[in-house]
Amino acid sequence: MELMIEETECADQSNDAQQMVLISGVPDDISNFCLARVPREDHMAMKCVSRRWRDFVRSDELCDYRNKFNLAESWIYALCRDISGGVFLYVLNPFSPRRSWKRIHEYPHIPMREGMGFAALGKRLFVLGGCGWLEDAIDEVSCYDAAMNTWLGQVPPLSTKRCFFACETLDGKIMAIGGIGRNAEVPQTWDIYDPITKTCKTCSDANIVPEIEDSFVMDGKVYVRGGAGSSAAVYDASSGVWERVDDDMASGWRGPAVVVADDLYVLDQSFGTKLTMWCKETRVWIRIGRLSQLVMKQPCRLVSIGNSIFVIGKDCSTVVIDVENMRKKTMDGVMVCSSIPKTWDYDIDVISCKSVAI
Repeated sequence: MELMIEETECADQSNDAQQMVLISGVPDDISNFCLARVPREDHMAMKCVSRRWRDFVRSDELCDYRNKFNLAESWIYALCRDISGGVFLYVLNPFSPRRSWKRIHEYPHIPMREGMGFAALGKRLFVLGGCGWLEDAIDEVSCYDAAMNTWLGQVPPLSTKRCFFACETLDGKIMAIGGIGRNAEVPQTWDIYDPITKTCKTCSDANIVPEIEDSFVMDGKVYVRGGAGSSAAVYDASSGVWERVDDDMASGWRGPAVVVADDLYVLDQSFGTKLTMWCKETRVWIRIGRLSQLVMKQPCRLVSIGNSIFVIGKDCSTVVIDVENMRKKTMDGVMVCSSIPKTWDYDIDVISCKSVAI
């Protein structure tokens, strides 16, 4: 009887030991190297191998390893609203041979809400604030883990209730800037949200422009632009203050902006759709070319991955621009680009787009 108990205990310990290693008989550092090289689109299948593999695929360890050895793949996530007013998340794998947008099955249905902020930090996406048709601005923050492919629910809220605000990440923190809130001071304040320490603090500066329509991060600084006829402002984290952007740069910022390899590009949608680039040396805007409106619908959002700009319009109609070759591929001033058509029959509006690298 004692012998049987000992054999059972040994078997249990052996099973536990096997579950603790990624690949039986292989050191974890070599296992990490092997599994980290599996393409991201196969991570879902990897989760079915064992509990240890599932936990590894969903862990920060895998993300850190893939980023360290330049193995990470960036997917694009679009926060969208359908005709019923519901807010959903769509994803695009730009490296797939059959590129197409897919709606994520697990999502929080946020009815009749608009003006939310959308931010990407590490392997997580954050939906912040917003307001409803029958409700005031809120301070709620929801988190989606791209590696786990699930919504983690609400996390600690913002310090300030706000909607229709700019949202960017800098130095591992999320900045919620300006917008509309419950008091007159909100448009000239910003929240610094730290998901690691789960803390949020509010700061104020009179140089923040009202009615922010667009924002981007370049050279370690956050830029925001107000509505038509208003100016732009820039935030330097080293000084912690906002300053007004020079008129020569602000005057050409007439649409959504994106940074590619430290260069700033803007999609001007005022008369047609044309792409321009800001030249830092001469401080002038250079016109690159026009985009055909036959393959996309305005308004558009921009996301960059590597040397490519993804122009994402209504219904997630998408145009991909290769920055290195775009000047060579023009016909009568119209850039020749690849496109990703929508794969559904219903209408959706794209609120914001971000990329997540895993």
